[in-house]
Amino acid sequence: MEKGPMNKTRLAGASELSYDKFLPYFEWMCIKELIKDDNGMIIVLDEGIRTYNLLVDWIIKHVGKLMFRR
Repeated sequence: MEKGPMNKTRLAGASELSYDKFLPYFEWMCIKELIKDDNGMIIVLDEGIRTYNLLVDWIIKHVGKLMFRR
């Protein structure tokens, strides 16, 4: 996935979810302050990066080494 801000529609497509299934996850991530919608461009906040890194570390530890972008 590309780095930097991305619009909501493109992010939904990258998630491989239909837009209506993507929206609840998107809203939840906004509420939890993992991401921010800045005039239609989605920005991953510091807490979102930290949470992603914790998740990747957990998966590597408990599932095995997989290829994850940081």
